[in-house]
Amino acid sequence: MSNNERWLLPDGIEELLPAQAEQIEFLRRSILKLYQRWGYHYVMTPLVEHFESLLVGTGNDVGQHTAKLVDELTGRLLGVRADITPQVSRIDGHRLKQDGPSRLCYAGPVLLTKPRELGGSRNPIQIGAELYGHAGIESDIEILDLMLTSLHKAKMQNVHLDLGHVGIFRSLVSHFTLDKASETTLFDALQRKAAPEISEILQDASPHCQQAFTELLELHGDETIFSTARKKLAAIAPSVAQAIDELHNIYQGLIKRRPDISVHFDLSELRGYRYHTGVVFAAYVPGYWQAIAQGGRYDDVGKVFGRARPATGYSMDLRAICNLLPDFVDDSNPIFAPAGDDPLLEKVVRELREQGECVVRELPGQVTNAVQTGCQRVLVNKVDKWVVENL
Repeated sequence: MSNNERWLLPDGIEELLPAQAEQIEFLRRSILKLYQRWGYHYVMTPLVEHFESLLVGTGNDVGQHTAKLVDELTGRLLGVRADITPQVSRIDGHRLKQDGPSRLCYAGPVLLTKPRELGGSRNPIQIGAELYGHAGIESDIEILDLMLTSLHKAKMQNVHLDLGHVGIFRSLVSHFTLDKASETTLFDALQRKAAPEISEILQDASPHCQQAFTELLELHGDETIFSTARKKLAAIAPSVAQAIDELHNIYQGLIKRRPDISVHFDLSELRGYRYHTGVVFAAYVPGYWQAIAQGGRYDDVGKVFGRARPATGYSMDLRAICNLLPDFVDDSNPIFAPAGDDPLLEKVVRELREQGECVVRELPGQVTNAVQTGCQRVLVNKVDKWVVENL
């Protein structure tokens, strides 16, 4: 690399300039404070772990995005976290070992080997909340409510919610005893809404099986799809009916708290299929074609840590959110203090900072003035008394 290229960053890796960094940090603190008021406790997880530990319960989805390196001390393969959720699950299952519900939250950077969407960032700043130890729909409703509250806190407007349930697809696969290869290809076809491929994949299956998955693909829209889903799918197996009812009950519980929320249902939506076990959801806003926040229920992840605790949660990318917000305006209204070693000036500067004011000290030989430094107020000596004046 030549000297004039040393400032270049890898593709998809971004740095944050002061205005961006301050905006993200302000939002991070605001959302974590919100989590605290809801009873969620903050945890910090390591940036690097043993590679296999980072993939626990996540299938291949996270593994494909996890950067690898070799531990110089042991020679073992390490990974840079691409998702914080599995790490938090380990904390709940292995370290805290609580019997009742456990509410945890987190915030920090992650690294992806490749962006999740075209032109996306490879170093998102992930923030989220997880609720462990409760299997009822009430915990799913709480997490959904908290996610929507967080987005409101972040000043996201016109939020649209997508809801699905992976249990419907899982139950149909189990009922019709599809092999693993058929399940995988069928999953892929459903995500692409490829109806002809579904027929081809299931050409050797029973007509009843073909009809069930074709109808599943068409079950999307508003709340009216539930009556259709019950007519077409619920009789196939009790677990299918249970998943449909569970999703409907979650929705009904949510709209009691948020009657104005815009919701779309897609019963063939299998986001995080290898990871989630129940309801899955994603939030969208105008101007951003990817989900701005997403999550769901993932009861099986803690099993490898010795405790198969029920779990539900969500996460979002602070960097993506801030890209949708107006440019950050610094409202600290800093005060410019002249250079010098006057003890009284030092005392006044210290007192102003303790009161929450931003005070910028001039340095000897500085060529920029108060306005060029971003200050509209200055400290002026008035008869042996330092006072703040507006410019």
